[in-house]
Amino acid sequence: MGDKNGTKITILGAGNVGASVAYTFAVAGTCSDVVLVDINKAKAKGEAMDIRQGVSFGHNVEIYDGTYEDAAGSDIVVVTLGLARKPGQTRLDLAQTNVNIIKEVMPQVARYAPDAIYVVVSNPVDILTYTILKCTDLKPNQVIGSGTALDTSRLRSIIADHVGLSPNSIHAYVFGEHGDSSFIPWSIMNIAGVPVDEYCADQEHADLDEEEIIDEVRKAGAEVIKRKGATFYAIAMSVNKICDSILRDSNNIITVSTMMNGRYGISDICLSLPAVIGSNGIEREVSPKLTDEEVAKLQASAQALRSVIDQLEF
Repeated sequence: MGDKNGTKITILGAGNVGASVAYTFAVAGTCSDVVLVDINKAKAKGEAMDIRQGVSFGHNVEIYDGTYEDAAGSDIVVVTLGLARKPGQTRLDLAQTNVNIIKEVMPQVARYAPDAIYVVVSNPVDILTYTILKCTDLKPNQVIGSGTALDTSRLRSIIADHVGLSPNSIHAYVFGEHGDSSFIPWSIMNIAGVPVDEYCADQEHADLDEEEIIDEVRKAGAEVIKRKGATFYAIAMSVNKICDSILRDSNNIITVSTMMNGRYGISDICLSLPAVIGSNGIEREVSPKLTDEEVAKLQASAQALRSVIDQLEF
């Protein structure tokens, strides 16, 4: 199965997120082969069949179901394993259950696909990205948590709506945990090189309420879950962007969760900061100059994650 010259992505988990990721790959023509793997084999097969039946209308993507063994030769493995968040649950509530699933599955998969780049989507994403690095021999550049890529997109949409521009023209980021301790580094946020507050004053837009906006970004996922029971489209689009950047060696800068190694005084924890993403996964880290207050917020976010890790069994 699969062509030697093609590009292959294995998706672990064929639930809402895994299936939406597979569908997005097929629609976008991101890769030539997609393998869906799920403990519920019928579900994986059904999702693969459903997408495959539509590929004649788009890009020729081979899509099939398989086992962990079929991850061999993958360029990328997308990890959507584990239980999803239910209404009222925080991402961290899921921690131990999903850590256990990761510990059981990932060493097996990593043996079959030792050279793949791993894109981790399951929550709590920072904890599970860390877990994968601890329970396998994969290198830090190979394991990328989707992290605050989605929060950053949500933030850009909120500001874009406020100022009547395209989200692509807003240079803004969410750093830290993909969760309640995330924060926005306002000092580096700009529109066409103009600080956002200045831009708003200049163009006669109302001032942005910083507290309100970070609150909206943090709650965005929960608000969707409250209304439709799950989130999967936006995360699938963000995963597609990360995978496309890897396969095209695009060197896009995306806020993703990676192992910290002394940046901003933080080590042995995974959280999100800007990184250059290319064919080796994390090509380079980018460390913008932050204010002292922002560094303190980043360290507080790391501390929140550390306190959870200290309560878990690895």
